[in-house]
Amino acid sequence: MKKNSPILDDSYILNKLLESAYDGIVVVNQQGIVTYISKAYTDFLGVAKARVIGKNVEEVIENTRLPAVLKSGKAEKAQLQLINGDYMIASRIPLIKDGVVIGAIGKVLFRNIEDLHLLYKQISQLQKQVEHYRKATGVNQAKYSFKDIIGKSDKLSEARNMAEKACITDSSVILTGESGTGKELFAHAIHQESARSAKPFIKLNCAAIPHELLESELFGYEEGAFTGAKKGGKPGKFEAADGGTLFLDEIGDMPLGMQAKLLRVLQEKEIEKIGAQHSTKVDVRIITATNKNLVQMVGVGLFRDDLYYRLNVIAIRIPPLRERPSDIDLLVSQLLDKICARLGKYVEIPPETMRVLKLYSWPGNVRQLENVLERAVNLAEREAIIAPKDLPETVTEIQNGQVKSLKETLGMAEKTAILTALNLSAGKKAKAARLLKISRSRLYERMNKFKL
Repeated sequence: MKKNSPILDDSYILNKLLESAYDGIVVVNQQGIVTYISKAYTDFLGVAKARVIGKNVEEVIENTRLPAVLKSGKAEKAQLQLINGDYMIASRIPLIKDGVVIGAIGKVLFRNIEDLHLLYKQISQLQKQVEHYRKATGVNQAKYSFKDIIGKSDKLSEARNMAEKACITDSSVILTGESGTGKELFAHAIHQESARSAKPFIKLNCAAIPHELLESELFGYEEGAFTGAKKGGKPGKFEAADGGTLFLDEIGDMPLGMQAKLLRVLQEKEIEKIGAQHSTKVDVRIITATNKNLVQMVGVGLFRDDLYYRLNVIAIRIPPLRERPSDIDLLVSQLLDKICARLGKYVEIPPETMRVLKLYSWPGNVRQLENVLERAVNLAEREAIIAPKDLPETVTEIQNGQVKSLKETLGMAEKTAILTALNLSAGKKAKAARLLKISRSRLYERMNKFKL
């Protein structure tokens, strides 16, 4: 190096880089005073640099949000900002030291803004086309998202947070909870937010399909596989869901023989159609749901333990409505809006009616609440108010002091226990009696009493 040659220090290099950048750059201190602004920015604003330094940024830059970033401490990236009659792409980043915001940097992109507008229009058009395609093929698409899960209670928030974590994986999910709690809604939302969202979302209710038809529904069949088989065969739910998600509702009602075949598919990632000579590879994520106690079913041999562990990778319990009474106000508001829009009516719920709704335990959960509200909207008189008298007697009996006798209450509990045991044992009386820890003759006696 020659003697007396200039030294390139870091501040000199940084300053040159900032000045050579075509983007507009501005730096403010903790009070919002401009401490630096690039030449490209002052040229665009048509002001001299000396007249900008030391001024409040709001006096210099139109529609600036740097003061808001100083206050919040949160970055804002790639947002539109109107400056001199045109929209720019602006980013704002807080400068934080030892946990304290000491300033902020603003960066504005104003080169080839016309190209950016064109790109924005193209993206918007693509989004519209995707939405149109999804609606056209909605039969195999998820209809609900997390915004459709109504409520802010701790228990519901816990379930929602777990479901959001499930979106970023491909592992099996099992949704448990009572009937009417919204298990299917959670399944839709998980698929909607997953990497498989553009692929099919296929549903099958295991309790709604006769056991002898369940295999053909799941795996499909080849032409001529059995008498009455369609010409050309038929694809099953697994094949239809390839690349996407298969939601198996009421998985606890799946017969043991089909459980073994489902386990093989989960292990081998392939299916074999009825009548086929070879297997077909499938890439399907499984989400299941049940209102039954699968652990108890495993214990009495009604559900395969190996399948249960395969399905129970991410378990999400959806809380019943009685465990989240703080959500009733929000649920009633949202459901009432939806019902009124569908029926073309407008009604309100006064405080005395809300008190009745909150006293009830809602054994049918959100589904029952929606049905009760729809009934009330239809019965509401001309004053467009849902009065307690518009609600079913089962909902208002507590408010009216019409509590069932202890004998009636115990009888209902006994009947429910017997029905639950019969469901868990697939109607087999001996197993149901063992679950209830009573003799078979005692079970028959109680079933006769309740006319079961």
